[in-house]
Amino acid sequence: MNSLTLKRTTTSRSQLIALIFLSLLTSGCQHLGIFSNDAEPVAINAGREVLPASTELDDSHEFQLADDQNMIGLIAAVKTRKNDTLSDIARHYGLGYNDISIANPSISPWTPPVNSRVILPLQFILPNEPHKGIILNLANMRLFYYPKNQPDTVFTYPVGIGRQGWNTPMGLTSIVDKKANPTWVVPDSIHKEHEDKGDMLPGVVPAGPNNPLGLYAMRLGFPSYLIHGTNKPYGIGMQISHGCVQLYPEDIEVLFKNASVGMPVRIIHEPYLTAWDHDMLYLEANEPLQKWEQNKAQLKKKLLKQLQQISAKKKVSIDWARVDEILDRADGIPTPILTNSPDESAILANAVQWEHPEHLYNQPVVSELKDSDWAILVASFDNEAEAQKLATMLNHQGPMIPSRKVQSTKGYQVIAGPFKNKKEVIAVSKRIKMDFEMDVKALNPGTVSVD
Repeated sequence: MNSLTLKRTTTSRSQLIALIFLSLLTSGCQHLGIFSNDAEPVAINAGREVLPASTELDDSHEFQLADDQNMIGLIAAVKTRKNDTLSDIARHYGLGYNDISIANPSISPWTPPVNSRVILPLQFILPNEPHKGIILNLANMRLFYYPKNQPDTVFTYPVGIGRQGWNTPMGLTSIVDKKANPTWVVPDSIHKEHEDKGDMLPGVVPAGPNNPLGLYAMRLGFPSYLIHGTNKPYGIGMQISHGCVQLYPEDIEVLFKNASVGMPVRIIHEPYLTAWDHDMLYLEANEPLQKWEQNKAQLKKKLLKQLQQISAKKKVSIDWARVDEILDRADGIPTPILTNSPDESAILANAVQWEHPEHLYNQPVVSELKDSDWAILVASFDNEAEAQKLATMLNHQGPMIPSRKVQSTKGYQVIAGPFKNKKEVIAVSKRIKMDFEMDVKALNPGTVSVD
């Protein structure tokens, strides 16, 4: 793909930004060689706020299980405030980008209007697997952890997984090693990938903000694959890696401390899940990943056969038209499917309304840009929304590129900064060039004015 200059049209730039955002979040660890730890990690989990309105969920990850229970959580909603993104809201409530964006298709993920009602799909059907160790369902990019000494408890976390061509392997394995502050030995395959883009990676990336493994890593029995943290947390809930499983930094910290070497890890792909809850049958449908797209018809056929067996055994009437709607929608929201049961619109209308927290967990905060600071003119737009979208995406990079939208005489500009010196400007300019394929302009101190 050719570099994008400031002379290109707004339309072509915005389309490219949208496409590139997924690729700029990618980081890989397949074929790692070795990873090591040098010191105890710095704690990064400040704790996610639990809203007082939540009476059924006393923690955003932990759930108590009754006998034979295979559905957990509830559907909630929250109103957006200024500077919110769906990714900020998702992270605060323990959701991935896929969870929240699919559940709210009419809301712009990066520029949601203030006071938008955002559905929080915090209800999940457990995979039909033994409640032991870690179960990872690739289809909905969600991990379920069953503590060995707490048979009535499950923890669940959103994850990022391998992208097309670098798929996360499936099957039964286990944790074979754990390391804090891992060092990333860059594999030849990833060296080649970056070299093709003109970016030369070092042979070894030490622990720190530029390490894609984050602060914690657990090696799996599948050679060269890990469950680890990330320095790009807003990619959770996407197919972003070279095959490894990534968690939010605050989530991997908790899982790392509780999971043990030898713990079983089962990786599955189950897009269609069913559960009984209070004498009601629910169906959760997720779009099969691209690797399984050609098997979609067979997956649906298998599900319909299973539902027919349930109908006959339990002597219940299933609303087959509702089943078809849920499969077509594939939004991951568990929905009743018995005849005359509430449909999804009724469920969403009655979602528990939570108050917006004073601060969303780790929401980016852009520092003030002073006359004495270095800055970067990233791009110019005619459209205010597109300028805001790019600024927001830059603020959600890992590490963050502080940016803001500025109105000019000819439209809107995206200005990045503050930066301490020209060296920092050059380094950030290179990141933007590599990730967004955009040519940018350095702004010397005193040459930019931001109200």
